[in-house]
Amino acid sequence: MMQSDVLSTSLAASGSVYAARTRVRGIVISPGASAGSLTLLDGGSGGTSKMVINTPAAGQPFNVVIPGEGVLFYTNVYATLSNATVTVFYG
Repeated sequence: MMQSDVLSTSLAASGSVYAARTRVRGIVISPGASAGSLTLLDGGSGGTSKMVINTPAAGQPFNVVIPGEGVLFYTNVYATLSNATVTVFYG
C-alpha cells in the first residue's frame, strides 16, 4: 500500500480544492438551510464530474468515507457547491 500525507481544504463556495494530480480520500459536508449538493470535478469548473453527493436540508455535518485508495483526479480537484460547505481530504 502506498502511503502519502493527507491534506485538507475547506470551502464555503465553489472553487479549487487542489491544483495538481491527487486522490480524494474523504469529505466532511455541512448542509445549508435547503437541500443542495457537492460535485467534484477533474479539470476545473468545466471538467469531468467524478463525484456528486446530494445533501439534505438543514442536516448535521456528515462524513463521506471513500474506500480503498480514494478517487484519482488526474489534473486537479474542483468543487462545485450548492447550499453546503465542505472539507475535502486529499493526498
